[in-house]
Amino acid sequence: MQVSNESANRSSAAFADWLRSPLGEYVATREQVFFDRAVADVFGYYALQLDQPALPLLRSNRMPTRLLAGLSAACPLHCDPVQLPFPAASIDLVILPHTLDFHPDPRAVLREVERVLVPEGRVILSGFNPWSLWGATRLGKRRRGMPWQGQFLSVPRVKDWLALLGFETTASQLDCYVPPLLRAGWRDKFAFMEKAGARWWPIGGGVYCISAVKRVRGMRLITPGWKKAKPVGRAVAVGVPDRRSQPAGAPTTPKQTGVTARATPTQTDN
Repeated sequence: MQVSNESANRSSAAFADWLRSPLGEYVATREQVFFDRAVADVFGYYALQLDQPALPLLRSNRMPTRLLAGLSAACPLHCDPVQLPFPAASIDLVILPHTLDFHPDPRAVLREVERVLVPEGRVILSGFNPWSLWGATRLGKRRRGMPWQGQFLSVPRVKDWLALLGFETTASQLDCYVPPLLRAGWRDKFAFMEKAGARWWPIGGGVYCISAVKRVRGMRLITPGWKKAKPVGRAVAVGVPDRRSQPAGAPTTPKQTGVTARATPTQTDN
């Protein structure tokens, strides 16, 4: 399939090179823990990872068919994330490792993911958090270089996009609270910030991971409110003596001329 955007292709390749750096390996190691836990209990037949073939993000999943597609030349299936070569409602799980950060149209990527996912299918994605030390470093570097040239979408924005497409967020986590220092020795000195940041500054993680489920509204047939008919009374003639036509002390006997109709309830025929 022809790639529709060459800039996205270059960004994906540059980010793959950055992941092999010490700082990139630190991010990939922290995210791998979340992905291993998130995909372990997702069942179905087809799982798809978009880009970053060097990251084994589906290794803990047990689906019989696990596909790898994207703009990278190392992907077996070369395609643009906004033009996936799959029919609608055919994939059970989609993985997006920083795909939204480096694609020029992230909302179109999510729309395409929603199209190929089956009802109750799951999407798991990761990205860089702009409200963190990593976001501040991005501003200091004037969005030059990798990964600072990425879009750094905020967590509330991504969740809003997912909700508009009918997804329900089931899990989210922020990680990488350590400043983005190039030297591993300096990062080790700030290792205490991983636990402290998760407790005292939970929104300040350098990267986020989100798991969401595609919900499809079902239809329920509304039947007419049939009610059982109530019994209707039928008038029956009952003989009642006419006391005005008899002398005092005489026995009261019914007369044909003094018959009065009285209604008594009877059951109707069904």
